[in-house]
Amino acid sequence: MRVIISDETKVRFRYPARAVGIVGAVLMIVSIFLPWSYGSGALDDVGFYGAPSPLQFAFVVLPVLILLLLAIPLVGKQRLGQWAKTVAWNTSAKTASLATLATVLIGLAAIAIELKGLVNIDVGGFTALVGALLAAVATPFLPDSPEPTLARVKSPTWLQILGIVLMMAGVLFAAAFALNQTDAGAFLTFVAFLVGVVLVLRQLGVMAWIGIAGANNNRVLVLAAFATAFAFPFTQNGSDANMSIASQVLIFAAAALGLNIVVGLVGLLDLGYIAFLGAGAFTAAILSESAFSTLDFHPPFIVVVLISGTVASLLGLLIGAPTLRVSGDYLAIVTLAFGEIFRITMNNLDGNDGPNLTNGSNGIPGIPDLEFLGFNFGDAHVIFGVDIGRFANYYWLMLLVIALIIVVFMNLNYSRIGRGWVAIREDELAAEAMGVNTFALKLLAFAGGAFLAGVAGAVKAHHDVSVTPDQYVFLESAFLLAAVVLGGMGTVVGVLIGATILKLLPEKLRFFSDYRLLLFGLLMVVMMQFRPEGIVADERRQMEFHDEDEELAEEIEEELISHHAHLNPERRGFDL
Repeated sequence: MRVIISDETKVRFRYPARAVGIVGAVLMIVSIFLPWSYGSGALDDVGFYGAPSPLQFAFVVLPVLILLLLAIPLVGKQRLGQWAKTVAWNTSAKTASLATLATVLIGLAAIAIELKGLVNIDVGGFTALVGALLAAVATPFLPDSPEPTLARVKSPTWLQILGIVLMMAGVLFAAAFALNQTDAGAFLTFVAFLVGVVLVLRQLGVMAWIGIAGANNNRVLVLAAFATAFAFPFTQNGSDANMSIASQVLIFAAAALGLNIVVGLVGLLDLGYIAFLGAGAFTAAILSESAFSTLDFHPPFIVVVLISGTVASLLGLLIGAPTLRVSGDYLAIVTLAFGEIFRITMNNLDGNDGPNLTNGSNGIPGIPDLEFLGFNFGDAHVIFGVDIGRFANYYWLMLLVIALIIVVFMNLNYSRIGRGWVAIREDELAAEAMGVNTFALKLLAFAGGAFLAGVAGAVKAHHDVSVTPDQYVFLESAFLLAAVVLGGMGTVVGVLIGATILKLLPEKLRFFSDYRLLLFGLLMVVMMQFRPEGIVADERRQMEFHDEDEELAEEIEEELISHHAHLNPERRGFDL
């Protein structure tokens, strides 16, 4: 049941509501100096007086935001200047209060579960809960704010670059902090806090302003993003466990970006895409110097990568040529069958049911680390006093692969080929009537996406040390497809975010492994209900999903016009 508060009531109670909200924010700030639990086994040890844990220090950002959003307007917008009119003060305070309440509830639930009972919640936890409830109950009585217009404010170039740098620094800190959380409850609490901060910044208009700043300073944004990603291993203190997760995330993301061409740009539902990743991995394993390799041919790594990508691409052509004349459910069934055929075939290439290429279900273990230009990726070394292990080496290698894939994807997206793909996705019959060679373009997408998956698979084989057919089952294809849909089909940043979420959550929530598919299903249902276009939506698809919402359609159209007004209209590719 939704409670609607009239505008007259909001105007009448705006000052008492603001006062109650401020009290709630102050209580939450005070709570971090009090113990939240009786024991030290919950979260990141939140059981001390006057000694907040790192997680509590992070949490206090939200109540401080609430305090500022509620207190600053009391000064008067006229005194604050013109910039104050660009901020949605009240609406942002409402979002912050709800996010804070959710974070507190998750944290207290984690304490109760990990320490076996609500009785283990101490005074600080109850203080934070009371403060969060006060803020959440009071802020809905504030009048609604107009839409934020911060993105329309003209800013100097140095300020835009500074905003990009600060955003990347925040991303680096958040990634390092989240990955270092070994406690599942602490990880979930921090994720809730992080989502809350992002929602508040979006409500304030900061995210839209960053988007404009990024469009104006494209090269700075790209270089800052890759510099941030490159610096990530230096935040892990030589942790092989964390860097193993990070490198696996990048491998998964590289494969998802290849699938994004097929699904996101062309609109072809491929349920057997994992076979192309497996083809690249098996090819690299067979050509490696493993004692279990079945071929006496061991070319250099660059050659192996090209061969792996080519083999995967040829498989894409093999399956695509006879089947791409069908579409929809029929294509999904064919590709699903192809994925299963690939796995069964790899099992049968054991010397009994076929030639001995893959050692059957045993696969190819003992794959040595990559060696390129005399550098062995398995060797640990020290850079700037930080231990850099084996997985950090593969992480940096995958960064280069990701960069290559992004360049290819963006240039194709802005090219004549990319426009043809989008036309096929929107209406294949109309595209064919306009002279687009739909079959050739679909086949190119299939082969191109398969090639990129094969390249990622070649690195994955050496990263994982062994390759077996059971690694490449339908469920992995489903997760790759989910990463594309969850992140935002047709986008790069969205797919990277989706891949990170779907790869990182199972690693950090191992206690929930028996219910992994349940969590996955609930996440997809929630996304389809509230944001079907994905976390980072392609503007065109966002308008398709919300074509009945005229107000949102106008808003998206304005964002598109504003965004493209800041781009060089003659640029058709992606500058790196």
